[in-house]
Amino acid sequence: MKATFLKVVKCGDAFTVKSEKSENGLRKRNIVLQELGGKYEDQFVVATLGELADVPMKEGDIVLAALRFHAREYNGQQYQDITATELINTSN
Repeated sequence: MKATFLKVVKCGDAFTVKSEKSENGLRKRNIVLQELGGKYEDQFVVATLGELADVPMKEGDIVLAALRFHAREYNGQQYQDITATELINTSN
């Protein structure tokens, strides 16, 4: 997805998860982003990883984000993950 402006609707706390790529774990934060235009625009639950998990933001901030959508199958069920690959808080 190309980078687009989105509004932060909810912002969770950053936490550390186990990772095979890092001895100290990987920082992660889940946020809810909404397309601009009105209260009925599409919303996305987005995972931010690593340095992006520590980007300062709060509800109501406008961010420039590039999102990666990934679908996978596990035990006959389909799952979709949305991850931010770029994230810049424009409200600062």
